[in-house]
Amino acid sequence: MPDIDIAARESAVAYAEGFLLEDPVLRAARARAEEVGILPVSPGVGAVLRFLAASVGARAVVEIGTGTGVSGTWLLRGMRPDGTLTTIDVEAEHLRLARRIYADAGMAPGRSRLITGRALEVLPRLTDGAYDLVFCDADRRESTEYLTQALRLLRPGGVVAFAGVLAAGLTMDPTARSQEVVAVREVATAVRDDARLTQMLLTAGDGLLVAVVAKSSPVG
Repeated sequence: MPDIDIAARESAVAYAEGFLLEDPVLRAARARAEEVGILPVSPGVGAVLRFLAASVGARAVVEIGTGTGVSGTWLLRGMRPDGTLTTIDVEAEHLRLARRIYADAGMAPGRSRLITGRALEVLPRLTDGAYDLVFCDADRRESTEYLTQALRLLRPGGVVAFAGVLAAGLTMDPTARSQEVVAVREVATAVRDDARLTQMLLTAGDGLLVAVVAKSSPVG
């Protein structure tokens, strides 16, 4: 086996991340995120989210962690034209910025439902089995609880996705024991070992864990 060219691999990853260029709307959302001190999903992760939404013909999507609207815009662009994105964030200012970005992207106001609050307080109020996709990009320490809620909310054949599961390489480091890293490991193991799910771990961005709920066995 030939030696791995680390520089070439990094170049290939950078090429893949930038394969689909972001338009001015997404670049503006990314700039707003930097201003308020949050890290949005990478363009590569955004492209995967749009692809997933389009693949399942998503009409109803839940996003945990709105940010300034970067991931939400990617999701909305992959969803059906009559689809609605329900997005949750603890910061009202983030939601205000995201609403403006969605409008700038040409999305009708009715295509997004923006909810201020803690995800674990909001999610139980949403309808069982009514959603096509759930995207989780919020407090990593609550990841396992997000998974439990997502599996309740998703229809058979629906998709759950977690951003940031590689934690800048700390997930693979056995000496890393912070609450966030431990929680990410736990949700990754839970997804991997759940027989009801078809899973994959992508290296896009800081790692994107994706799973499809079996169509023949509703999650209970």
